[in-house]
Amino acid sequence: MCAAHKGFPDGAVTRDHHAMTEIVLMSDARVAAIPVTECGEPLVDVRRHGGLLVDDRQEDAAGAFAYVRAGLLERLLKAQASLPDGLRLLFVEGYRPLSLQRSYFEEHMRELRALYPDWSAGRIHAAASRYVSPPSVAPHSAGAAVDLTLADADGRELDMGTRLDADPEDSDGACYTHAANIGARARAHRETLGSALTAAGLVNYPTEWWHWSFGDRYWALVTGAPAALYGPQEGPAPEGLVSDGLDVRGGSTDA
Repeated sequence: MCAAHKGFPDGAVTRDHHAMTEIVLMSDARVAAIPVTECGEPLVDVRRHGGLLVDDRQEDAAGAFAYVRAGLLERLLKAQASLPDGLRLLFVEGYRPLSLQRSYFEEHMRELRALYPDWSAGRIHAAASRYVSPPSVAPHSAGAAVDLTLADADGRELDMGTRLDADPEDSDGACYTHAANIGARARAHRETLGSALTAAGLVNYPTEWWHWSFGDRYWALVTGAPAALYGPQEGPAPEGLVSDGLDVRGGSTDA
C-alpha cells in the first residue's frame, strides 16, 4: 500500500460528499488544480485476486481493462465483502490507456458538436466531460477508477435504471447517480452499491452511477485530501502491466 494511504484509512473521508449538492464536472478547473503526489503503486490484475466478477465487454488485447491500482482493488474487495448475501460486484473496466481516453473524449466532443452546432467550444468541452473525462485528469488512465455494477449470485446484472455507460442525452439524465426518473428498485440497487463503495473509501462521479474512484484528483477534491495519490500513466506497455508489487512503467503526473 502507498505510504500516502496512511493518512486515509479504509472508509475515511474528510468531507461528506453526499452533502455536496453541486455537481462538479471533470473539466472543472478545481479538479486540474489538485496536485498529484504519485506514490508509484502498481497496477494489479483483478482477475488474479478473486472475489470480483469480471465482465469482458470492455476487454482489450492487452487485458489492460482488468487492471487497477493495488489500493483500489483492496477497497473493492472490502466493498464486496460488505454487500448483502447474494449480491456481487461486477467489474467492467479499470485502467484505460491515455491514447484510448483521448480517442473517447474527442469522439464524444464530435458527437456533441453535431448535435449542438451553436454551442461554444467551452460548452462542448464541459458537456463532454459529463460522460468522458478529459485525458489530463482521467481517473481511468491513472488506474484509479472502475466502472462496475451489481449482480446476483449467478452473475446476472441487477436493474440499475439505465445500462452501464448510458450517456445523459440518450438516458434523459437517468444515468446521473441521484436521477429522479428511475424506478424504486433501481434506486435501491444504486443505494446498495453506493453505500458499500463509499464505506470502502471510494467516491462517485455523480453523472455516472457506475463510475467510482480512489486516489485520483477527483477523489482528492471530493474528500479534501491535499493531493491525489495516482496520476495518469502514458503506458504501461502490455508487458508493463504488472501485479504483486512490481514496478509500473511510464507515466507523467502533469495535467
